[in-house]
Amino acid sequence: MGILDQFKLDGKIALVTGCYQGIGQAIAIGLAQGGADIVGVDMSFTGTDKDTESETALAVKKAGKNFKAYPCDFSDRKQLYEFITKVKADHPRIDILINNAGTIKRKPAVEHSDDYWDFVISVNLTAQFILSREFGKDMVARGSGKIVFTASLLSFQGGITVPGYAASKSGVARLAMALANEWASKGVNVNAIAPGYIATANTAALRADPERSKAILDRIPAGRWGTPEDLVGAVVFLSSGAADYVNGVTLIVDGGWMGR
Repeated sequence: MGILDQFKLDGKIALVTGCYQGIGQAIAIGLAQGGADIVGVDMSFTGTDKDTESETALAVKKAGKNFKAYPCDFSDRKQLYEFITKVKADHPRIDILINNAGTIKRKPAVEHSDDYWDFVISVNLTAQFILSREFGKDMVARGSGKIVFTASLLSFQGGITVPGYAASKSGVARLAMALANEWASKGVNVNAIAPGYIATANTAALRADPERSKAILDRIPAGRWGTPEDLVGAVVFLSSGAADYVNGVTLIVDGGWMGR
């Protein structure tokens, strides 16, 4: 098998969370272009035929692959388990799990309410663990599978006025390591990517702040905000056979930010 063949995802089914737009959408499309059929979940999906006309669905179909959408609010534990049950019934084999869905609440620590904290942790960390455990146990039983988390630069740094987000993303990076320690010998690779400053809805407030935006750009050696498409290559790699000996890694994709 040639090296490029190791990156092919033909015959695989990938579950991508938070894929209605932004980073998750780019990842879903990239995995489809690599050969995988896509199971997508997002709060913005409706569970109706309307989902087949979403940008994500149309782009996946353009790549010649199947797309099935599910709605779910990851802050609602009951909805989360109902979603898992439904997906397992519809798709008994999930080869790739992309734990991308996330949220952010911006308030200084002294004003960061319990509700803010609980909501962010439930979406960004608790739901990610539950999904990994429930789909991961099937991967372990089969002896194969790939799990990729979307971590953050705040898996390494504290950030400003986002204590819940920083705590959750630090937890995601360590969770990837913890699961890799248990499952690498079972044929299941668990890793994460850490996006830098990417132009998405989550960073709209930063990009709209002239001082913060300039300070951020001044530190990025690449000299620009990243795009969701900048992350796709890393995820396809970690989802493929080319990463069979990669375990517990958080792969930074940041234009050089962490090198400064």
